Amino acid sequence: MSADVVLILLPGGKGTHVELATAIAQGRRTILHSQDEVINNVETTSTFYHLPELEKCHGSLDDLLAMIVAKK
Repeated sequence: MSADVVLILLPGGKGTHVELATAIAQGRRTILHSQDEVINNVETTSTFYHLPELEKCHGSLDDLLAMIVAKK
């Protein structure tokens, strides 16, 4: 993987967690995006979503783009 940033757009498909694990293992900047705050619910989400290496963004795609650009 040669990406500088990996974006995980939720809800994801079947391969989403494989790609997420690969990004984490390779130390890539990884951002989880959801339109709502469901990604913060520990009871219903994957353990991966709560790792300290990950950044979370909830809101619009414009919010996601602003987050990416702000921390370039």
